[in-house]
Amino acid sequence: MNIIANLNKMFESRIRLGIMSILMVNDWVDFLALKELLEVSDGNLASHLKALESEEYMEVRKQFVGKKPKTSYRASLLGRNEFNLHLENLNKLLSNTQEVVKKRD
Repeated sequence: MNIIANLNKMFESRIRLGIMSILMVNDWVDFLALKELLEVSDGNLASHLKALESEEYMEVRKQFVGKKPKTSYRASLLGRNEFNLHLENLNKLLSNTQEVVKKRD
């Protein structure tokens, strides 16, 4: 059995993992807040947001504040479910790996 087969490839990137972690504990988060929290460039963040959006793991809200555009994001129900499943599978991986190592000792 491949112990990493159930991990979601979409969350292999530390940036996408960071985005989803932030969105899981906040309602709507704007682009600038994500950029500052993750300490990434505009282009880098935008490409990872686009990847998550294409999988429908998050929702996008575009609005104007005064005359300035503001884009905000939140985890979709699908995104929340997939991220929670990924975390569960990570925990299983850790538990299974620990058991295997203990048996070998």
